[in-house]
Amino acid sequence: MERLIIFDMDGVIFDSERVVLEGWKEIADKYGIKNMEEPYMKCIGVNIDKCKEIFLDYYGEDFPYDEYESEQSANYHKKYDNGRLPLKPGVEKLLIELRKNNYNIAIASSTKLQTVKNQIEAAGLAQYFDKYVGGDMVAKSKPEPDIFIEAMKGFDVDAEDVIVIEDSFNGIRAAYAAGMNRLWCLT
Repeated sequence: MERLIIFDMDGVIFDSERVVLEGWKEIADKYGIKNMEEPYMKCIGVNIDKCKEIFLDYYGEDFPYDEYESEQSANYHKKYDNGRLPLKPGVEKLLIELRKNNYNIAIASSTKLQTVKNQIEAAGLAQYFDKYVGGDMVAKSKPEPDIFIEAMKGFDVDAEDVIVIEDSFNGIRAAYAAGMNRLWCLT
């Protein structure tokens, strides 16, 4: 049997959730939007479609989510692309140790696959990962188990032996629903 550890990306490998929230707060200040943190916190660990649904449920169907999200995303990429996205402390050291101890390492992120690859490569971490699964590769987003089931495919491992590192309630629920109960939750 192989050994497999699956990482979430945003909030686990990169300190991206904090900087995305800062971007949404800039949008809120610019357009006079109240309580931006409340719907944003519900978006942690879900894909962009579910996030849009959360914002529209909170602010109403006339909320110009696509326009605001596009502006926030453009600002984010301007600030953090090309390897400028801050890593969480100790991540590279942990990845080196996992490699030394013969772990297979995968990413299961609600973020689109190409963005995952771009960010990991720009940070100089690509050599540590055996598999990437993005939110656009599965039919249902976290908290459904689809992304973790997909990440496990191709490895000779049982779900109950997989280690998952997550930072969101939706991610923990998804991993547990996939039969993975060796969960590390980072806050």
